[in-house]
Amino acid sequence: MRIVDIVEKKRDGGELTRAEIEQLVLGYVKGEVPDYQVSAFLMAVVFRGMTDQETATLTDVMMASGDTVDLSSLPGIKVDKHSTGGVGDTTTLIVAPLVAACGGTVAKMSGRGLGHTGGTLDKLEAIPGVSIEQPMDAFMDMVRMNGLAVIGQSGNLVPADKKLYALRDVTGTIASIPLIASSVMSKKLAAGADAIVLDVKVGSGAFMHTVEEARKLASLMVRIGKKLHRRVEAVLTDMDQPLGLAVGNALEVQEAVNALSGLVGEEEPLMEVSLLLGERMLLLSDVAHSQEEARTMLLDALHSGRGLKKLRAMIEALGGDGSYIDANKISELCKVKQMVPVYPPKDGYLHALDAEKIGVASQMLGAGRAKKEDAIDPAVGLVLHKRVGDRLQTDEPFCTLYVNDSTQLKEAVALIEASMTIGEKQPEAKPLVFGIVKE
Repeated sequence: MRIVDIVEKKRDGGELTRAEIEQLVLGYVKGEVPDYQVSAFLMAVVFRGMTDQETATLTDVMMASGDTVDLSSLPGIKVDKHSTGGVGDTTTLIVAPLVAACGGTVAKMSGRGLGHTGGTLDKLEAIPGVSIEQPMDAFMDMVRMNGLAVIGQSGNLVPADKKLYALRDVTGTIASIPLIASSVMSKKLAAGADAIVLDVKVGSGAFMHTVEEARKLASLMVRIGKKLHRRVEAVLTDMDQPLGLAVGNALEVQEAVNALSGLVGEEEPLMEVSLLLGERMLLLSDVAHSQEEARTMLLDALHSGRGLKKLRAMIEALGGDGSYIDANKISELCKVKQMVPVYPPKDGYLHALDAEKIGVASQMLGAGRAKKEDAIDPAVGLVLHKRVGDRLQTDEPFCTLYVNDSTQLKEAVALIEASMTIGEKQPEAKPLVFGIVKE
């Protein structure tokens, strides 16, 4: 079949076969199918959608377009966790060590941040000496020895997704649930985990702005995983405000270290979501057999310090200076030229906070990237002092900016001020978790 026939079939609402999807996707990876035809196909998917079977097939074809990781020689059920992207979302650095300390096996390949969302690899690289580019045998040895490793993705892992995502980014075809689902799941499945817990974010700082959209995406990703013989669950969590109080790389590592040191309360949103994700990971990997047992195991790993020891062991295995994994020393990585307080524009209660604007403000200070090639400054960012529902006063800082380059400081401050919605009465509390999707 000609490529144009495949495009027209999808344009007219037809269901593509595996052979047709392979012809288009693998042909594009090899350079045999031009951008303009794939762009037309992507736009047809945006308007016509894809069936579950088509989406699972697309995921499988993308996954097999490059290297795949075989973790079968490692003991137990290998479990991974993935967030669809947020602001102040430091859960990986908290939950992965805790799960490993409970006897789980966490073998994770992670990504970098782009735009207003932070990347786990950038956070890890804030620690001197850490190298996230590791050969596969070293990765396997780390997991075997420590039960835990987080490294960068192989250069040839899912090349189809790299090409398709870059094209989607410039053709207005990002916002398609089948395309988002296949992009996420192809990378997760290629990385070899037996079980995956998906943290699907909902709100102003997320790709999915409504619970309904997020539930559709989560359900589709869970169904894809099951069709491709993996254990998958999704948790829907709020991203209408940053999850943690720190937004930036070293600042978020500091918050993770503080959390694993018992300095962040279990009722805080960052800890609440981390512990929930940890419960699901232990249950999916058969380490725990009830939610209550999983929670007890996680809290024991937290309060005993075993989770913090696992994080330090992973940092050292990656070549990093493990002495920074100490609540008293980690602040050295957050030293900057100036710390700038930002005050609320008026008194009142914080009714809403635009998480995306907070993330973009941190990016303007140098903590994130507008383009993949951009360099980041690991020390900069911001720390919030207030959350939604708190009382604001014009003489009390709303947040503190950590600044080395003040080129866009004025714009960042204006964006933070614009992120706040302030009212006279205290708002009703909103849920942090909107549900767990198992099918």
